[in-house]
Amino acid sequence: MKAESAGRPKFSPLRRIFFPIYAYELKKVIPMAFIFFFILTNYTLLRNVKDTLVVTAPNSGAEVLSFLKLFCVTPAAVLFLLVYAKASNILSNEKLFYATILPFVLFFGLFGFLIYPFLDFFQPRPETVAAWQIAAPRFKWVIAILGNWTYSLFYILAELWGSAIISLSFWQFANQITKISEAKRHYAFFGFMAQTALIVSGVLGEHFSKADRRVPGDPWGTSLYWLMGLVVIFGLAIVSVYRWMYCYVLTDRRFYDPAERPVAGAKKKKPKVGIAQSFKTIFTSPYLGLIALLVICYGMSINFVEGVWKSQLKLRYPDPNAYNVFMSQFTLITGFVSMLMMFVGSNILRLFRWTTAAIVTPAVLVTLGGLFFAFVLFRTRLENFVGSFGLSSLAMAVFFGATVVIIIKSTKYALFDLTKEMAYIPLDEDMKVKGKAVVDVLGGRLGKSGGAGVQALLFMLMPGATYFQIAPDVAVAFGIVCIVWLLAVKCLGRRIEAMAGAEKDATNSAA
Repeated sequence: MKAESAGRPKFSPLRRIFFPIYAYELKKVIPMAFIFFFILTNYTLLRNVKDTLVVTAPNSGAEVLSFLKLFCVTPAAVLFLLVYAKASNILSNEKLFYATILPFVLFFGLFGFLIYPFLDFFQPRPETVAAWQIAAPRFKWVIAILGNWTYSLFYILAELWGSAIISLSFWQFANQITKISEAKRHYAFFGFMAQTALIVSGVLGEHFSKADRRVPGDPWGTSLYWLMGLVVIFGLAIVSVYRWMYCYVLTDRRFYDPAERPVAGAKKKKPKVGIAQSFKTIFTSPYLGLIALLVICYGMSINFVEGVWKSQLKLRYPDPNAYNVFMSQFTLITGFVSMLMMFVGSNILRLFRWTTAAIVTPAVLVTLGGLFFAFVLFRTRLENFVGSFGLSSLAMAVFFGATVVIIIKSTKYALFDLTKEMAYIPLDEDMKVKGKAVVDVLGGRLGKSGGAGVQALLFMLMPGATYFQIAPDVAVAFGIVCIVWLLAVKCLGRRIEAMAGAEKDATNSAA
């Protein structure tokens, strides 16, 4: 293997920039890229639908998102994490993947084909929910969650798909069968496939949300029927390609050498580690703690920006299909911008240190997020200026906010996700499974629920307040979180670059 590495041909300048993957590696890289593509396509479809369902539901709004993330998604993530940690001691990694993804696919199929068509049977009537809210105004948004509980459950599981399937299951698999030296080349290609998934899901979401407006009865229900059908099809495709890799790819030592790493699909021979011990080990690891801090800070900061933006989006697009069309168009543009960013990001990743690549995302977020909050805070003074372009302040808030979020997410996909995953590679196999589970699932949820908690507390202290009214306090919290994020990147960067140097020295010595 090492002799073969030394004899590999050099890439041409263009190939090194756009596709630095050897021909023999395609048998492993292409199937993994398709798994990632299908997972991301489902995630994007579900992300748009979950927001549309909850924000445009009767007696609901963007304000309910903070309460959902804090009181529902975070406890669900903790429960999932406990079950996953227990299952990881019992199942092989291959079976663990199937046991994780298939329940999600089953629920989303049931929602589109059974739950939504009979919604009146499963949920209380909107008039009843409105009466409850009048009786307890301080808990208005909590009542909205309970009154639209099937939508809330859909939202919870759609949120967990991102943590459980993307951050945990796929990247755990990728990190197990990829070396640091390969990751700099392979992971950028996976990122490119992710942006392709954004474009495809944006086109699909817009098509089915627009076309079904002509259908009499419930156009949004028809859109859901088709969109959830796609989620089921893509989910089964993920499982099929994943199984093919275990049968025909990982049996080849060129792609996975058992002498170098434990067999990814084999039963674990080591003694089983308890959940409590796993948590103790993970939370006493400064290295994992820094990775968790990156994840938490991103989740909190983007949550602050998106909360204000989505509150205005609901006012401009109250119809579910119109809302989903806008979100699909937003996704499509994000895909194209992210694809351009991938070329920039992959070369930053290849040419510069880990720290340089990792610090780009918080730098972009603090700059553009700061501009967005400035617009929100001084919107009344800018009213005449905005009017000169023929736009209302509402339209400007929607489109300016969308532009900011698109650029931030594109940078996140192109650099933050890839640099974060590279940080896991030096860890041992047990820490990759349990450590990654805690950091990505629980850390990701803590980030979002932390941002949501700040906003939910403000809403409960000021019943009837809008996002614009709490924006000054949110802006201060946003600035503090971004500063912590920048410091964490610097600390983690020193550790990763030291490990990468040690691996390089060991490889040169063996050659």
